[in-house]
Amino acid sequence: MPDHPYTDTDLRAEAGLALSALVHLPTVEEIAASLRDSYVPHLHADGDEATWGNLLGQEGLTEAARQIRELMIPAAPVGEWAVNLGADGLQPSTEHAITLNAGQPIARIHFAFEPGMSEEMRTLLVEGIGDAINEAGAELEQPEAGRG
Repeated sequence: MPDHPYTDTDLRAEAGLALSALVHLPTVEEIAASLRDSYVPHLHADGDEATWGNLLGQEGLTEAARQIRELMIPAAPVGEWAVNLGADGLQPSTEHAITLNAGQPIARIHFAFEPGMSEEMRTLLVEGIGDAINEAGAELEQPEAGRG
């Protein structure tokens, strides 16, 4: 008999809800203030120290901040998903993903791996899943208007 009237699944679900509750959608002004001194990611990856503030005037910062906020509004609530990955000891991969397209993205598979899994094994797993999708021969059709 368990020591608690709740399960591990209950704990994970509540942890996901608690994590999601921490998300505060910042205002355009808050994003612009943060951007001012932040490096532009693709330039910084190449060793450039350019910040958004260096590249854009206030009007440009405000427009970029508005666009960033618009991207955040429909973001998927991934709190419970993230909690489950961490609880299982898995680490999300930024290197591996499969996107199914039918004129627009219709499905995306993200991967998380056990930290000790070799890069070769990760790649083989992702490629195997991609091959299985291709071999299934499922015709990708445009989603019908109004279907979500």
